[in-house]
Amino acid sequence: MPPPDPLPGTAYGFGKTANRLAARSFRFWRPYILAKLIAGGQLPDSVSSQVLKIALPSPLRRLFDYLPASRPPPCGWQLGLRVRVPFGRRDVVGVIVELADGSELPRSQLRAVIEVLDDAPLPKDWLWLCRFAARYYQHSLGDTLHHAMPARLRQGHAMAGRTQTLWLANTQASSDLSRAPKQAELYTLLHQHPHGLPTRAVSAHGFTREQLLALMKKGLASKREITLTAPEPPTGSLLATPALPLNREQATALAALHEKLDSYHPCLLEGVTGSGKTEVYLQLIEAVAAKGKQSLVLVPEIGLTPQTLARFRNRFRVPVVALHSGLTDPERLDAWEAAASGRALIIIGTRSAIFTPLANPGAIIVDEEHDGSYKQHDGLRYHARDLAVARAHYHGIPLLLGSATPSLESLQQALSGSYRHLRLTQRPSRHAPAKLELIDLRHQRRQGGLLPDAIKAIKSTLSAGKQVLIFINRRGFAPTLACHACGWIAECGQCDSRMTLHRQPPLLACHHCDSRRALPDACPECGSGDLRALGSGTERTEETLQGLFPKVTVYRIDRDSTRKKDSFEQILKEIQRGEPCLLVGTQMLAKGHHLPHVTLVVVVNADGGLYAADFRALEHSAQLLEQVAGRAGRAADRGRVLVQTLHPDDPHLGQLAEQGYGALARNLLEERRLAQLPPFTFMALLRIESPKEEAALALAQQAGQALRQWLKETAIATNCLGPVPAPMERRQSRYHIHLMLTATKRSQLHTAASWLVQWLEANREARKVRWSIDIDPQTLA
Repeated sequence: MPPPDPLPGTAYGFGKTANRLAARSFRFWRPYILAKLIAGGQLPDSVSSQVLKIALPSPLRRLFDYLPASRPPPCGWQLGLRVRVPFGRRDVVGVIVELADGSELPRSQLRAVIEVLDDAPLPKDWLWLCRFAARYYQHSLGDTLHHAMPARLRQGHAMAGRTQTLWLANTQASSDLSRAPKQAELYTLLHQHPHGLPTRAVSAHGFTREQLLALMKKGLASKREITLTAPEPPTGSLLATPALPLNREQATALAALHEKLDSYHPCLLEGVTGSGKTEVYLQLIEAVAAKGKQSLVLVPEIGLTPQTLARFRNRFRVPVVALHSGLTDPERLDAWEAAASGRALIIIGTRSAIFTPLANPGAIIVDEEHDGSYKQHDGLRYHARDLAVARAHYHGIPLLLGSATPSLESLQQALSGSYRHLRLTQRPSRHAPAKLELIDLRHQRRQGGLLPDAIKAIKSTLSAGKQVLIFINRRGFAPTLACHACGWIAECGQCDSRMTLHRQPPLLACHHCDSRRALPDACPECGSGDLRALGSGTERTEETLQGLFPKVTVYRIDRDSTRKKDSFEQILKEIQRGEPCLLVGTQMLAKGHHLPHVTLVVVVNADGGLYAADFRALEHSAQLLEQVAGRAGRAADRGRVLVQTLHPDDPHLGQLAEQGYGALARNLLEERRLAQLPPFTFMALLRIESPKEEAALALAQQAGQALRQWLKETAIATNCLGPVPAPMERRQSRYHIHLMLTATKRSQLHTAASWLVQWLEANREARKVRWSIDIDPQTLA
């Protein structure tokens, strides 16, 4: 019903509480006030008919209609403007994505925008990428925009980098300071710092702001505002240190990249570990920066960011910024704004950096493009490598994907001619990459997971003054704890998994749901005190090596030992000194780290992915083995890799050891083609989870039945498989059920997935469970 007349007034002068109530009341009555103004001719017709369609941080895959604020922004109503709007009982930040002439709802039911947060819209390339990602990954646009912007922008802060005031001495001016000795001292101090001193530094020397202002009034000092992140680049040469000479293969690859610097040009750079892929990246970036354009470099792990950042900053004199989860919110916004403004010519970051806006895009580089860290496994389930392909195509710029072990998707694109295939087969050391030496684990006694032959090789390497890397992809002391009397095994109460035994601190932990409990004194079933640790983890192997080599430093590198900020970087600095030492680590050590003094790698157990249920498990296991083997012999000395296995006769493992990853990858591609699996088909996975198994299974069956019926009626060539339990059916006290969609055409898969999403959103039973759709899943877990 219409509001009573007169409208409620403000409560200024009646206290803070009354003012807050008045402001809330005004937001409620705002649509009616606007209606009155429009009826009275006090607002122009364009405003009276316009409706803003706004994307809000909500899982709902829809836009929300709002009326414009009474005062338009200086730039007018445009797509990409952030606004604060009432949503339910709270105010949220949204983004205008459409301007409409009307709404399906009566104008009297529409609420108005509270305030506009920007003077100019967010970058167009950023908005395009978010729209593409939301559409491709069947995700809410509002949630996608929320995920893709820095936290400070989500909170409503201005999109501006932090600045700093620098005070400088004016050497051309002259004035008598004989009667102002403190000002004279201050002038001398500023004169000693020709690049300027920040206000804080001036205060630290005992001077005040009033003295600075007095000097400025006399013309003896001036101030200049600079941005803290990526200040203006110095004039002159782009390089701080000269580029390294390239070998023939590197020069050929770089020449191929230079052929199409101003157009979309996807290339796969397949180079053995230590073959100099990074030098090719650096010289490509140099060519792009010489044109005043920006380069975006993606790395898989936060642990690689400082190492890569240092190398790039040592090479270039232009601004280089980093974007990763280790930054504070202000630091992240500073870097984001520096990239959006074009001041930062080189942007390095992990997967979320793909959403960084670029003012002058010139090239995108994805290092270790095969790495699973580029896939987001919750919320917006995007793949940064695939978004890099889409973004490079949109901008019309080169795309370089680098890896020693390319993903089968990228390799197939290269073999089919869609990507240009560049190869690096030589190392600067001239040593060929070390081949895998398989050691049979069967019927042999082990110490901390290590066989006698491996221990002997470790001793010999340390005696030669070199370093050894022992790779074991299991955290903790042992994979599980068991009773030797009755066979009881410590299992997680919330997951279908066993609990891992830890010694530092002593406890049982589940690595799937992070639940923890104290170590039992006796078996909870039979009361026996004969509880034994089965298998080996990083802690047990570390303890064994400390006992075998007491005079040698042992570094354990896993998620547990590197929780403190910068602890990983500190360990790497110690390793780089070159002293003989032992490195015990998980896959954190296998990802692109340059360890020049490591000449021996021991893989404790190579069988983890050989016989897993996931069809990608063998590919990922082979990549991991090849990557960790590549840490050996990267400098002057030849490397050696010992691989302990219970299946030395496995044909895939044998092919990897004898012929390398390239041969195995082509063999796996043929197997995938025959089985009609990705990359020869396209896949989507519907995941349904619920505390009640019956509820999850019932909804999955209904969804499968409805989808099959719709596919039959529309004749869309998409297969629907399932429902089936997930490989780990119960996780975090919830049951997980899968429904799989496959198609030979991407468009048909997306049509089917879009219909399925709409069906689920309209189904009441779907609101009682959690569900998500995963386009191009990288794991079936």
